Amino acid sequence: MAFSSDTHRLRLAVRYVVLCLIAVIFVFPLVFMVVSSLKPDQQLLADTASLRAFLPVGDISLDNYWAAFRRAPVALFVMNSVIITGVTVALSLFFCSTAAFAFVFVNWKGRDLILSIILATLIVPFETIAIPLLLISSKLPWIGLDGVTVGWLNSYRVQIIPFIVDGLTVFLFVQFFKDLPSELIEAARVEGASWFQIYRRIVMPLSGPVLATAAILKFLAMYNQYLWPLMVVQEEGYRPVMVGLQYFFQLNRAWGEIMAYLSLITVPVLAFYLYLQKAFIASIASTGVKG
Repeated sequence: MAFSSDTHRLRLAVRYVVLCLIAVIFVFPLVFMVVSSLKPDQQLLADTASLRAFLPVGDISLDNYWAAFRRAPVALFVMNSVIITGVTVALSLFFCSTAAFAFVFVNWKGRDLILSIILATLIVPFETIAIPLLLISSKLPWIGLDGVTVGWLNSYRVQIIPFIVDGLTVFLFVQFFKDLPSELIEAARVEGASWFQIYRRIVMPLSGPVLATAAILKFLAMYNQYLWPLMVVQEEGYRPVMVGLQYFFQLNRAWGEIMAYLSLITVPVLAFYLYLQKAFIASIASTGVKG
């Protein structure tokens, strides 16, 4: 028994050591980014050849951050990205979850065919539909405070509406809903509950893990968008953070300012993940548990 206990402790220690090493590998780029944002360019480039690149030593200051705000409207870009991403994530979770609910729990003709078509979109690269989508968006009407206008370019809606529903998010919800006990749904139907009541009061309260997973994946995809905003937005007032990065590669390129900008725009991503990390980890852990 003592030998078995020692072996278990050794395996556990090795596992923790390996996990710590993996964590360090993933954290190093973030540490390098933040530390480099505090150094002037000459020192930053000189330190990259040694471990000093990961240490806050030398001429440390916040000058690069002030310079980043002077070069580009950083707060505006971050606000735009947060608005676009937040609205898209909220709408995506609702519409994709209701669609998945209909695919899993409601019997209707053509259900499997429609689901197969939606899942088939996963293999279509966005670059292949970007130009057709751009042409369609430039011709679509919109009813706003100014009345009816034609064209969605240079707006929030052109960066939000085309990405509300996607095959991956629908697939995540479908797979999760399939594992829910069907007895709960049948019992609720016997009691006279409507489909929307079942969705709101039974299915969604049990869907915390998949909601967190879908929200994080959607958040990352929308927050890191570059190609589509670059194509459809020419006005500075609607540009997100990734397009704003271009400001730092014009004229004189200052790597310290670039690192400062990257550090600033990383904050919302880390905050969002930390807020949902428990549910996300629970989702990952539950993938290997059935029954």
